[in-house]
Amino acid sequence: MRTDSSPGTLPAREHLPAADAGTPVLDVVIPVYNEEKDLRPCVRRLHEHLTRTFPYAFRITVADNASTDGTPLVAARLAAEIPEVATFRLEQKGRGRALRTVWSASEAPILAYMDVDLSTDLNALLPLVAPLISGHSDLAIGSRLARSSRVVRGPKREFISRAYNLILRGSLQARFSDAQCGFKAIRRDVAQALLPLVEDTGWFFDTEMLVLAERAGLRIHEVPVDWVDDPDSTVRIVRTATDDLKGVWRVGKALTTGSLSLDRLARPFGDDPRDRELPDVPRGLARQLVGFCVVGGLSTLFYLALYSVFRQFSGSQVANALALLVSAVANTAANRRLTFGVRGRGGAVRHQAQGLVVFGIGLALTSGSLAALGAATDSPAHSTELAVLIAANLAATVLRFLLFRAWVFPDRTESDGPSPVVATPTVVAASPVGSASPVVAGHIPSVPGPVPAAPLPHRPVPHLSYDPYPTTQVRAGEAADGNRRDATLRLQPVRPHDTEPGDPR
Repeated sequence: MRTDSSPGTLPAREHLPAADAGTPVLDVVIPVYNEEKDLRPCVRRLHEHLTRTFPYAFRITVADNASTDGTPLVAARLAAEIPEVATFRLEQKGRGRALRTVWSASEAPILAYMDVDLSTDLNALLPLVAPLISGHSDLAIGSRLARSSRVVRGPKREFISRAYNLILRGSLQARFSDAQCGFKAIRRDVAQALLPLVEDTGWFFDTEMLVLAERAGLRIHEVPVDWVDDPDSTVRIVRTATDDLKGVWRVGKALTTGSLSLDRLARPFGDDPRDRELPDVPRGLARQLVGFCVVGGLSTLFYLALYSVFRQFSGSQVANALALLVSAVANTAANRRLTFGVRGRGGAVRHQAQGLVVFGIGLALTSGSLAALGAATDSPAHSTELAVLIAANLAATVLRFLLFRAWVFPDRTESDGPSPVVATPTVVAASPVGSASPVVAGHIPSVPGPVPAAPLPHRPVPHLSYDPYPTTQVRAGEAADGNRRDATLRLQPVRPHDTEPGDPR
């Protein structure tokens, strides 16, 4: 699991401005492996649909991952015949590897992909990419499991799809409805930050990308689709299901241990009046208070249950100390992750040590309360002890929150000096097809200039010159090592708000 990342967060989403430019707005990738029969009708049908319905410049990229039949020749001929078609050749198999390679090399601000069988109705393509162009969403997926979707497929595939969806919801708490539909799109600035964290190179690539994006708080737009199953599909169901389950275990383990650095994917809020900062109000205070109260309530119940158990074989002071110690460790860990959003193992020992100091203060308050109760009456009832402890714990809870916020988990974004930075990708120019400089992962030429501000070109698309039967060679083994990130990311100051009206939520 890739854990390295650049510092900072993603910039605020922006509506891509519409103006004349030479860069395609949309790059639709079709990953293929031994699809010489279906490739030509697929590309021509897709090209005709985009020419007729899509209002901006576009490109169709055939990502051939190690085909052994005539697929490369068919792809090269299509690229020579149709100016808006390009082809990439990878020498290793893997749909995820092909998508990562082509998406990382593309200069288009909106990146999409679809399966070569075109099982999904193409009328859903414009609704798929529109929220990304407008700046409303970060990723978009077609869903076959939405209520308004119309799907034609056999009971076997229907059962597998819904069972897989239940597994994702139960194990990874996924809220998106369809991970494996071959109909997705992503903003390029999001892809540049998200793809280096995705490890899988096969069919689980989609699921891993969506889970990480959702956990990072990115917005995923779902489009109900009309979908007809391809009876000639070459997907190996048993092997794919096995690999997917292994991927679920790997990603779940990484998320549980906090080994993934997802903070780099966070976005600032939009320009909604409810999101604007108010003077003299600490940032995130309301959210932290809610989280702390929830954790505190659960910790109190846990503490009282432990006290009742320990009280069966020890005195009140010993039972109180043991129960408070155990619950304090659990409370610090829960507040660290859930209330203050600290991920990973860095500083965990220091935080627990500081939490034990806070525990000592709470112990003094509760022990002092019990001592005062013992001085007031010789044999207090158990219910009286619990009432005194609840009152003492409420006072200790207020003090604990203040100490956690100001000392254990302080907000250092304003005290560290320089402004935080964001990883804003520069425009990456893929080598012209047939040129002497092939696009090689880790060595992609770049053109300065932030992508979010790039204008949207209108059709007609400037004619792209291609040599006959062009094919760009890509060493796929280097496409997965993450080295490209250092060559394509430029650090810029964070903007606190969008310049366009934000989501009204």
